[in-house]
Amino acid sequence: MIRGSTELVAIVGSPIAQVKSPENFNTWFANNARDLAMLPIDLQEAALGAFVDNLRGWRNLRGCVVTVPYKQALASRLDGLSERAQALGSVNVIRREGDGRLVGDNVDGAGFLGATRQHGFVATGKRALIVGCGGVGSAIAYALGEAGIASITLSDPSSERVGVLGEVLGNAFPKLEIASLFGSLDAFDLVVNASPVGMGHSGELPVPATLLETLKAATLVADVVTSPEITPLLQKARERGCPIQTGAQMAFAQLGHLGAFMGVTPLEICSHER
Repeated sequence: MIRGSTELVAIVGSPIAQVKSPENFNTWFANNARDLAMLPIDLQEAALGAFVDNLRGWRNLRGCVVTVPYKQALASRLDGLSERAQALGSVNVIRREGDGRLVGDNVDGAGFLGATRQHGFVATGKRALIVGCGGVGSAIAYALGEAGIASITLSDPSSERVGVLGEVLGNAFPKLEIASLFGSLDAFDLVVNASPVGMGHSGELPVPATLLETLKAATLVADVVTSPEITPLLQKARERGCPIQTGAQMAFAQLGHLGAFMGVTPLEICSHER
């Protein structure tokens, strides 16, 4: 029940109907008797400037989650950014301070790593392949660098995006081995699809099916796509005997990081509290 006393958080993007955050947050708020609610906002790009101005004056709003396609566009309009958000040039969460200032962070990568820990994955010294070098892929790669991964191979149809992300990672993590070419998957401990390939009912794979035949059974294969939950990539990986991580698992693992930044949840939220 939303009352006059209810404090609000929002999630903004376009389209917005597919996002999991409102269900996850509002279920947690209800189960924990918090007078809080999350509102989904499907916003036209032309309204971004006015939206940010309104956020500054929205006194019962604690913060806002940001999803595609506005993670980069909103980062440049805020009053302050975390170090990683500054490096990535994107945000996926905004906190409204008491004086109306808007501060942004990007916890996509932190949420991803939280989910991998549930599978027993430890990044230190490991080798990863990231397919998709957009906003979420960049955040995951940066978080893996922070966690001490030894090597990251980047793959994207845009060589420019690969180059930009490689430069960001190289500047932040001078000892990190960065590559963009691979002919097999058997060297990787982690394979991540951070692209939209496989969304809906397309049946598409982010890497050729012949390459998937080179997966080791010990490799963790992860997908950021949330619908379907078991993407064609994850289905193929499961057939190879690999542990898999779904986009929904990442989305829920990210909940505590998003909520803690906005000041509405603890950082650690157990799955049984959903």
